[in-house]
Amino acid sequence: MAHDHHSHSHDHRDHDHGHSHHDHHHHAPTDFGTRFLWAAALNAAFILAEIIYGLKANSLALLADAGHNFSDVISLILSWAAWWLAKKKPVAGFTYGYRGASIMAALFNAILLMVAVGGIVWEAVQRFSSHEAVQGDLVMWVAGAGILVNGFTAWLFAQGQSDLNIKAAFAHLAADAVVSAAVVVAGLVLLLTGWAWLDPLLSIVVSAVIVWGTWGLLRDSVRLSLQGVPPHIDFNKVKAFLAGQPGVTDVHDLHIWGMSTTEVALTAHLTMPGGHPGDAFLHELTEELEHHHGIIHATIQIEMSDSAHPCALAPDEVV
Repeated sequence: MAHDHHSHSHDHRDHDHGHSHHDHHHHAPTDFGTRFLWAAALNAAFILAEIIYGLKANSLALLADAGHNFSDVISLILSWAAWWLAKKKPVAGFTYGYRGASIMAALFNAILLMVAVGGIVWEAVQRFSSHEAVQGDLVMWVAGAGILVNGFTAWLFAQGQSDLNIKAAFAHLAADAVVSAAVVVAGLVLLLTGWAWLDPLLSIVVSAVIVWGTWGLLRDSVRLSLQGVPPHIDFNKVKAFLAGQPGVTDVHDLHIWGMSTTEVALTAHLTMPGGHPGDAFLHELTEELEHHHGIIHATIQIEMSDSAHPCALAPDEVV
């Protein structure tokens, strides 16, 4: 029992080192916090313009594009929130801090977008039979402004591509600029041909793009909400890695979950009959888990396979 207590103190010190190492390397630079907010503010203003002029031009395509841009505004706010909350220290009531808020927000965002897309598609289907007139020139001007807004905000994140949050922001905003360009082309065709059916058709296409991008967000946010293994983590590889360490004869009570949408935690019991391997072993193990498996918060318990006191958590079915 004294050995177990000793191993726990080793784990705690080594874990603290691994966590601070992650904060130093993986969060966005301070100046990107302001860029996230500027990009969100500009896109929010453009969304308002799309809604106003979309209703004025009677264009579902603009309204659908507003929904698409809304998803990116939420993503930008989430990225900023993750950057800001990561700096908050844990407190007694929230020992992981407030990182889990990003999972809740992602789930809410995905559900809200799916509901909005359903409404847009329903209205588009009704429009096919009504042949309501759409102001193609107004659609072109508003979508053209979208190219400028999305292009500029994407440029804000053109540097810093090594950070996943920044890389995702750049990709989403650049894709929005392409969607806006497609709406401009559709507006021109509509203006030249008067094909009223083109607008609801384009709104359905944009809605399909939203669903394509949102489905993964919905699936992953539900998974993380249920404390599932994050999709980019291979559970079996992590277990094999731990089992392959010198002196380890068994790995059990292994749990891997997301503390936030970007940070992963792990707990595990390692059976080592030869005794506690020391701080250096745990230090190297947590470094490997971080750099090769993306797990930044690892807590390891060492056991000596005492048959008189077997671990109650060893069976796989026991949580």
